[in-house]
Amino acid sequence: MRRMQILVVAVLALAGPTAQAEPIKLGVTKIANCAPIAIALAKGYFAAEGLEPQLTIFESQAPIAVAVASGDIDAGLAAQTAALYNLGAAGRVRIIASGVAEAPSFHDLALVASLKAYAAGLKTPHDLPGHSFALTQMGTGLQYNLGRIAAKEGFALSTVTLLPLQSNPNIISALAGGRADAAVIDATNALPLVDKGEVKLIAWAGDLTGYTPAYLLFASRDFADHHADATKRLLSAYRKGVNDYYDAFTDAAGLRKDGPTAPAMLDIIAKFVGQSTDRVDLSLAYYDREARIDVLQIQEQIDWYRSIGAIKGEVKAPEVLDMRYVVERH
Repeated sequence: MRRMQILVVAVLALAGPTAQAEPIKLGVTKIANCAPIAIALAKGYFAAEGLEPQLTIFESQAPIAVAVASGDIDAGLAAQTAALYNLGAAGRVRIIASGVAEAPSFHDLALVASLKAYAAGLKTPHDLPGHSFALTQMGTGLQYNLGRIAAKEGFALSTVTLLPLQSNPNIISALAGGRADAAVIDATNALPLVDKGEVKLIAWAGDLTGYTPAYLLFASRDFADHHADATKRLLSAYRKGVNDYYDAFTDAAGLRKDGPTAPAMLDIIAKFVGQSTDRVDLSLAYYDREARIDVLQIQEQIDWYRSIGAIKGEVKAPEVLDMRYVVERH
């Protein structure tokens, strides 16, 4: 596939023996947002379901949906993008569960500014008008989150110059080099830049926008339709990983609070993303305990993408959700 880095991991060593297991190709990004996949691998949940995951690591979100739709991979865990919804409406992918969400007290997407822009006065979200904003592709969750911030701060999205740079490494390079003024990027990539003094952290998106679904688990039409049993087993292993994640990092009120199992979960996630546990501890997003989907918010997001021309025609949430597998969040 174009614009993606392919790294196939034929079952992480932590996953244990997989004799006679059924291979399944999964697309992810190597960030903390995909933690339940790493947890399910490390704790043997996929192996217990008779599945042998082979991971393909991508550098941005939209290409994962394209790879699933084309059949290059069976399923993906990625950000909610216009590309994903368009492919869903066309019947080429099936959305089956939720992923991370923006939420207060959790740190998923960071709004950051370049040193040059910060010195020139870009120090709060309200200062974004008149500046450039780097993102991977148009119609991605990064653009959507900027739209949510603009609505909250009361400025028009058109007052910000969008720079689609195709990948997270390109965004990082543009920010560090002062060629882009700001960006919303995941904490796994943002915090090392903040630590090194290459960008300034302005705010966390979850604290600005409140609860906002950000990632979805989806499968190709062929896999969901013709491999229903494997799809159910994928969901079972995934939901066990999600449940472990929730228990480790979430309190009874749905806010960030580490529980007794947090150190063990942090170790697993740190190995997956290749960072220290201390840094990973600062970059964890919210997961619904059962990976349920908020159908109304999915519709709101589809409508927003349609309003900017990223989705053509009227698309209803039930057209892109596979209700054979989805558990609704009310």
